[in-house]
Parts: sequence; structure tokens; C-alpha cells
Amino acid sequence: MNWNQLLSAKRFGQEDRVAIDEHEIRSQFQRDYDRLIFSSPFRRLQNKTQVFPLPGSIFVHNRLTHSLEVSSVGRSLGNLLTEKLASSKKYETNPYLDGIGNIVATACLAHDLGNPPFGHSGEEALSHYFTHGKGKKLENQFTKEQWADLCNFEGNANAFRLLTHAFNGRRKGGFALTYSSIAAVIKYPWAAHKIPEVGKRKYGYFDTEKENYEKVARELGIPEIKPGIFARHPLVYLVEAADDICYQIMDIEDAHKLKILSTDETKRLLLNFYDETDDHNIVARIADTCEEVSDTNEQIAYIRAGVIGKLIKECVTAFVENESKIMAGEFSSTLIKEVSKSSKIAYKICTEVAVSKIYKHRSVLEIELAGYKILGTLLQEFVEATLDPDNFYSKKLLSLIPKQYNHNGNDEYLKIMSILDFVSGMTDVFALDLYRTIKGIKLPDTY
Repeated sequence: MNWNQLLSAKRFGQEDRVAIDEHEIRSQFQRDYDRLIFSSPFRRLQNKTQVFPLPGSIFVHNRLTHSLEVSSVGRSLGNLLTEKLASSKKYETNPYLDGIGNIVATACLAHDLGNPPFGHSGEEALSHYFTHGKGKKLENQFTKEQWADLCNFEGNANAFRLLTHAFNGRRKGGFALTYSSIAAVIKYPWAAHKIPEVGKRKYGYFDTEKENYEKVARELGIPEIKPGIFARHPLVYLVEAADDICYQIMDIEDAHKLKILSTDETKRLLLNFYDETDDHNIVARIADTCEEVSDTNEQIAYIRAGVIGKLIKECVTAFVENESKIMAGEFSSTLIKEVSKSSKIAYKICTEVAVSKIYKHRSVLEIELAGYKILGTLLQEFVEATLDPDNFYSKKLLSLIPKQYNHNGNDEYLKIMSILDFVSGMTDVFALDLYRTIKGIKLPDTY
């Protein structure tokens, strides 16, 4: 792969239009970023669970705030990489090199766009209907590729569908983002039926978008390593690093605010990222600041900011050191695994604490269980209605689906994908409301 081909301002679905930045206020990649910020799917992330239940008196992260923070870190990673690449004479003629920061920031905004409500349990609930629920009886009606999609609902693949699919009444090309911004989102560039071959649980695109991804890969010169399995666009590693940095560190800070972790324990976890020998000046400065600032939440925020800055520098260093492998599609690690020894050990400890104390906390388990039941029920109701649309109940139920998700053809796979589009796009609150209504637990508010 080479940067001259990987960085492209050509827009998906608008290939016949020439991108001209001259005399424009925003670059093409800034347009991508703004297009997502002002979109409805992005705004809906504010009412989707990240880890902890949506906030009451204490504000913790939702999918929206998480995505904004990941985007901020991603832009810093991209800008720092641009500096490193620009210092090499072989890239000095590339007109889009200074757009890397915006490309990564845009991809970071989009990285959770396809996630259903109620966190990761939402993905499990949507898959369960087909693997163990009433939907299992439908298996013989679909191809191997289609059935793999339904049995392994994946937020990453759904994000790619949201970005590129032309829903009813919408323009060709979906969001019509640049090819580079789209490619930087795809962490797992293969289809669901390739899961056993690659040995990972995740994948990057549904069978409905297979041709779309192959089109992007051809345009940017992303090689097919094995049949149906592609290399990652290099900037995916920065998007992944931004996500890794934020969700682990910010979950620790949220746990402190909710008093799941004590102040001393939280400080200890974050200060572990610093080597007492190499970083003694930084550790001393942190101690001085914590003497000056008495608010414990502000103390944690200050230490957390320093840790994120340290990890940004180390992840970019890891990228540069492994650039030849990354560009050849041979890098099999992640940047967060290639940071300094002290950071690697500290990150591992944070992960262990998150698994044992945060992700198994009662409030987290309760929202996951509730979400599992709600989404599983909604999917079952709407799938059964779309497959038997002529009875009274089905007609009433299907009339609740927005027109953009209506599929009027006879292809049952596409019908079910439209239902998944509708259900996965719901917010936590809307899903709960609709569940209560169709189960007869509550009447509309007008009553």
C-alpha cells in the first residue's frame, strides 16, 4: 500500500464529481467530519449505553461522549503521525497528507455508529434470536453468507452499512464520505462467514455491502491477503488505538465518579503508566498539582489527561516503527500492545480491574439484562410481522417502522436486514418505550 493512493478525496456514490478544495473554507475530510456531527444517527448515540446506565445525578459516558473523546484522541494521533511522515522526503508531494488528522477523527466519530442500544448485550440479543430463538427455524431460507450475518450481528459491519447504504428516500452512497474516511472505519475487513478462518469473533461488512467494501479496497489499493480477507487501511490502527486508549482510561474515571473505585485505587492505576525512573519529573509535577487541587475528581482528570497524552505519543511511535509491516498488510498486533513496558503493564492491570470490578458491577449487569430482553423481544415481534405481513397485528406493527427502513421486495434476507436497521438504530429510551407499548405494559402518553 502507498499513501498517495490510500489518501483519496473521492466520495463514495459521487465518483463522477470532482473534489475541489480551492477557495473552500473546509477541506473534503473536514466535510466528512461535519457531515457526521450533524447527522441523526450520530445524535442518537447520546441515548445509547456505553458501559454504565444512562446518567442520573452523576454524569458518566454514553456512546456520544465516548465517540467525541475517541475522535479528539484520534485527531491528535493523526496529526502527530502527519508530522512524522512529513519529515520523510518521500511523502512531501502528497496533497492530502495534512488531512490524516481529520480522516482519523471522522472514522473515530463513526466507529460506534452501528452499535445497537444497551451496550454489547444488544449485539448478543440480536444474534440470539437466530442462533437459539424462534428465528433459528429460518436458517434454510438463507445462503451461508446471509445466515452468518444474522447469527453474528456486528456493530462494526452495521456502521459500514449506515455509512454506505442508500436507505429509502436517501441519496446514493449513504453519507457519501470520502473513500479514505470510510476505509479507516473498517477494523475487520472481511465478511461474517470468514470468522472461522480468521479466528476472530468480529467482521467488517454484511453480505449486502460486500461489493461496496471491495469497491473501496480497489480504489485505495488495499490488498486482498487471502480470498475475501483484506489488509486493513493503515489509519485503522490509529482509530483502534484511540478507542483502546479512551474506553479503558475513561471507564476507570467513570468508576471513580460512581465510587466503584476509591480515589487512592484510581490514582494508583493511572500512575502505574509512569516509570518512576524515566518519568520522575512528571510524577513529581502530578504530586505538586494534586497538592494544589483539592477536588478529587479534578485530580483524577488531570492524571488521566497526562496518561492519554503519553499513550498517544507511544502509539504513534509504535506505528512509525512498524510502518513497513503495516503498509505490507503484515502487522498482526495493535498499537496499544506495542507501547512502553510501564504503559503495557499498567494497561493490562486496568483491563483486569475493569473486567473484575466495572463490567461485572450490578448496575452494568442489570442494564445488559434488561437490554437483552427488550431487544430480543422487539426483534422477534418485527421479524415475524415482516415475514407474515398480511394479518391485522402485523400490519399495525409494521406501520410503526419509518419509511426509510421499509423494504417492499420479496427478498426475505433484505426484509430482515431492514428490521435490524430499525431496531439497532433505536436509543435505549425509545426501545424501552416501544417494548412497553407493544407488550401492553403502558399506553401512549396521550392517555
